[in-house]
Amino acid sequence: MRRYSLSLAAAAFLISIASAKAVEINVLAPGVAFNAGLPALADAYTKKTGVQVNVKSDGMSAIVGHIKTGTPIVDVMVLPVAFMDGMEAEGGLKPGSRVELGRVSVGLAVPKGGPHPDISTVAKLAAALKSGGTVLYSDPATGSMEARIINDMLHRPEFAGVKSKISTKGEGGEALVRGEGQMALQLACEVLNHPELELVGLVPSQLRTFIDTAAAVSGRSEAPDAAQAFVAYLKTPEAAILMKSKGMTPAGK
Repeated sequence: MRRYSLSLAAAAFLISIASAKAVEINVLAPGVAFNAGLPALADAYTKKTGVQVNVKSDGMSAIVGHIKTGTPIVDVMVLPVAFMDGMEAEGGLKPGSRVELGRVSVGLAVPKGGPHPDISTVAKLAAALKSGGTVLYSDPATGSMEARIINDMLHRPEFAGVKSKISTKGEGGEALVRGEGQMALQLACEVLNHPELELVGLVPSQLRTFIDTAAAVSGRSEAPDAAQAFVAYLKTPEAAILMKSKGMTPAGK
């Protein structure tokens, strides 16, 4: 009987290990976070823990609906702070699971090898845009949060006279790669994903052309402990280094 009991205990232990290795969580994020290193972080976490982390990107016009009712069920959401505030107010988060992730700012992109004008002040940025040719950016009509804040900036009085063009086929940076203009205003994380482009610098912060993001466990998650562990990993120094290299300034840095 003693030997039988030990065998049962051993079997239960092995089953628990197998179950742990089979844990799988789904992460959903808009491009602002997806392009700031989330897939690489998911791969690194899977290698460390054996937990399979699936990361998908979705547009801002659809992402909240997918988190609330979509399948497969979203375990971890990464959202702009304003959207996360709404989800939290509606009780869509696991209480206490939210963390502030980081900020991605709009930057000025030029083709590789192109001139890098001084854009350190609003006046200098405006002068550079007015003299630099056609400035490309994403289409606000698509519901893109990034496109909206860039569009709002370009309609400020300081930028009257800038020759701008909305890209109707993808992001502003993609249009710049196709040669449709001389510059592009684009989130830094997206500029850095194009080897054909160079990031001149970030738009001055007083123009508020940035998106702050947060991560949290969904209230629908069927693996909340595993999801919470991944959220905690996003706040580690290792994760901060990778996100910074991809264009996101980690919160608190």
